[in-house]
Amino acid sequence: MFGSISATLFETISIWGVLFIAVLGLGYAFMLKTQIMKYDKGTPKMQEVWTSIRQGADAYLSRQLKSILPLIIILTGVLFFSVYVIPPTDEALQRFSRFSPDMVRFIVGIGRAAAFIMGAFFSLTVGQFGMRMAVEGNVRVASASRRSFSEALKIAYRTGTITGMLTDGLGLLGGTMIFIIFGIASPDVLLGFGFGGTLLALFMRVGGGIYTKAADVGADLVGKVEKTFPRMIRGMPRSSLIW
Repeated sequence: MFGSISATLFETISIWGVLFIAVLGLGYAFMLKTQIMKYDKGTPKMQEVWTSIRQGADAYLSRQLKSILPLIIILTGVLFFSVYVIPPTDEALQRFSRFSPDMVRFIVGIGRAAAFIMGAFFSLTVGQFGMRMAVEGNVRVASASRRSFSEALKIAYRTGTITGMLTDGLGLLGGTMIFIIFGIASPDVLLGFGFGGTLLALFMRVGGGIYTKAADVGADLVGKVEKTFPRMIRGMPRSSLIW
């Protein structure tokens, strides 16, 4: 029984199987995290550079979170009141047939808003945790590359796998829980879950891209200034310095 709607044995086994896979994926992600954190972070100089990178990433993630939270609060209200613009589907009315249409509208609105928060929180978790693990993994990959290519590749692959497992695991977990609770009325609520997840993913992807591109350009300029750029300028004609 899912959402007071009868299900076949195959459907029951399938839904619980999906839920088990979601939990298994999340467990695998945390297992990989434990394995990665056991590797060394290299020389003191490497750790000094890594500390600066980590502090910059933490500052960016903290600032991004402060910018996103007001938007989440506003859109949660929008998602709730959206049911008063577009009424619930016939399936939702059937799922909550023991309630009046106004109460069904309220229930779906609450479910949609809660699903939006859950989707946004899951997406935010993937972005925050994934970026922090990328920072943790980078210095360990650099350290391992001094010893073995295969070891460095293994650490890099496992670090990237964490984000993938979190994305799949949390996505399956949220969608499955909504289906178990709302049954045939799930599409009315999944709208909020999908919107919350994709909105935060887009926001963090764009913001993260800007952050990493700025870091790449900064590192590139520092390298040129410290190594070859001054000598290049001294050897160039004045007319070519006008950009």
